[in-house]
Amino acid sequence: MAYIEPAPIKDKENPLESMMHRFDKAVELLGISDEMYHILKVPRKQVTVGIPVTMDSGKIKVFEGYRVIHSTILGPSKGGIRFDPDVNIDEVRALAAWMTWKCAVVDIPYGGAKGGVACNPREMSAGEMERLMRGYTMALLDVFGPDQDIPAPDMGTGQREMAWLMDEYSKAKGMTIPAVVTGKPLVLGGSLGRTEATGRGVMVSALAGMEKLRINPYRATAVVQGFGNVGSHAASLLRERGVSIHAISDISGAYFNDKGIDITAAIAYRDQNNDSLDGFTGAELISGDDLFSIPVDVLVPAAKEDVITRRNVESIQAKMIVEGANGPTSFKADDIINDKGIMVVPDILANAGGVTVSYFEWVQNRIGYKWTLERVNRRTDRIMKDAFDHVYEVSLKYKVSLRIAAYIVAIDKVSSTYKFRGGF
Repeated sequence: MAYIEPAPIKDKENPLESMMHRFDKAVELLGISDEMYHILKVPRKQVTVGIPVTMDSGKIKVFEGYRVIHSTILGPSKGGIRFDPDVNIDEVRALAAWMTWKCAVVDIPYGGAKGGVACNPREMSAGEMERLMRGYTMALLDVFGPDQDIPAPDMGTGQREMAWLMDEYSKAKGMTIPAVVTGKPLVLGGSLGRTEATGRGVMVSALAGMEKLRINPYRATAVVQGFGNVGSHAASLLRERGVSIHAISDISGAYFNDKGIDITAAIAYRDQNNDSLDGFTGAELISGDDLFSIPVDVLVPAAKEDVITRRNVESIQAKMIVEGANGPTSFKADDIINDKGIMVVPDILANAGGVTVSYFEWVQNRIGYKWTLERVNRRTDRIMKDAFDHVYEVSLKYKVSLRIAAYIVAIDKVSSTYKFRGGF
């Protein structure tokens, strides 16, 4: 029996360190007590599991999986499941905490959680993926539940994997329980608008920021780094509202067109080319490093964490950064960005559209009724715009960046709830 070692922490800024640095700043400004600080800092539960999977070759591999429940004080914990070779416990802990703050910022009655398995989905067959997801579900059967912990898709997982999770959990419980997971296919209780929800939230946040900076969307330009679900939908929705997308990128490289990229054509090409832009002819192929130095109004990092660091932040010429990914900016780059006068709509606000529609999906599952796409979009847009306006007001009150203001809003909500509940 072969054993796969858990992935090492990447040789760059630790995402947990970035999250905690900003958390500490917000706590200091709020005057939170030491007792409350430690309550908010320490995850409620951390689970590590070994998942034996019979591979197509007949050999058994044991994958290491994680689920971190950061908080349940506002409600059941909520967070995606990431299948990626670089998954490690520090990353999952950071993402779980981010989910707590993200739900609190947009005023959704959820706590934060995150899960992950160190694996490479690109090298696994559908059968291997199914056996891994079902094994992960069974290993965490006592953790998951519609009133306890509600997973969702993340990097490397999607509707298919959530369907397997729901099925495995439902079989174990002896009844169909669609509310145990969100991001499901529509026929299994998924919500209209869920697929594009995170990208839609990025679009709403970008337009709200443009309004504050007095940027006309019909004269605005943008770069979108990452062209997966979040980046492609953000690019498409921004383009619909007049913004010219001058560059996009994925794992194959970065693509630039100073006259604006045809986003519809780019998405169609990617979908017909194994989810890759490799060979796309609607733009000039440029270096991924050059992507950040293009002078545009809006930069949307929508791929992985820590892509904006001290090593490349000086080259950024955008007026505003809207974080579609979780933790795309290292805390060590924050001061430089602020000194350059760049507005940053932080991840826990900008990409909260996904968890907002996940919440709507869960609500629909609980009441057994489906909403129209128009209702889902209208309510998502309102929640995202209200959250942006609240964070903006707090940033003016405390004279801090939108990022620290978002943490202040979230931490204040969670700590106040603890005090009212008398949890300690």
